[in-house]
Amino acid sequence: MANKPLVSIVMGSDSDLDIMNEAAKSLAEFGIPYEIDISSAHRSPARTSEYSRGLKARGVQVVIAGAGGAAHLAGVIAAETTLPVIAVPIPSTPLLGLDSLLAMVQMPAGIPVATVAIGKPGATNAGILAAQMIGLHNAEVAKKLVAHKENLAKGVEAKSKKLKESHSHEHDIGTDFFSGPADSK
Repeated sequence: MANKPLVSIVMGSDSDLDIMNEAAKSLAEFGIPYEIDISSAHRSPARTSEYSRGLKARGVQVVIAGAGGAAHLAGVIAAETTLPVIAVPIPSTPLLGLDSLLAMVQMPAGIPVATVAIGKPGATNAGILAAQMIGLHNAEVAKKLVAHKENLAKGVEAKSKKLKESHSHEHDIGTDFFSGPADSK
């Protein structure tokens, strides 16, 4: 993106890109410029330290870090910066991301890392959470977040209506959660 990045997306391996692209899609939806890179807490610790220490100078406000296995990337970054760090557990081992999730949520007191769900849903939510953080001080992003929530609600209403229409001929007596039994008068 052409603007100075407000969010930095980083992952431990290029094999994580398919999942971490979901965070990028969320940020793009809110018009938030981001950068995306690879660094490993274990295979390139000096690079990760340099990356972490340079975040503020680049104007970054939030970090989204995805990693699998031992998943120390987000914690190492959080130890090196005061910026908020959001961790995305990557399901890259036979444990399907549970190992990553546990590594990310069990940070020692004083080094917080916000951790989202495993895989693509987590990466999507990481992007939205980063937008919510930025939206605290950016009215344009805040407005887009309100529209996003309204669209979610409209989607649920549309699905509810479709479900009711598809089942209206199958059941003479049913219960509508919001209005009570269908046959009550």
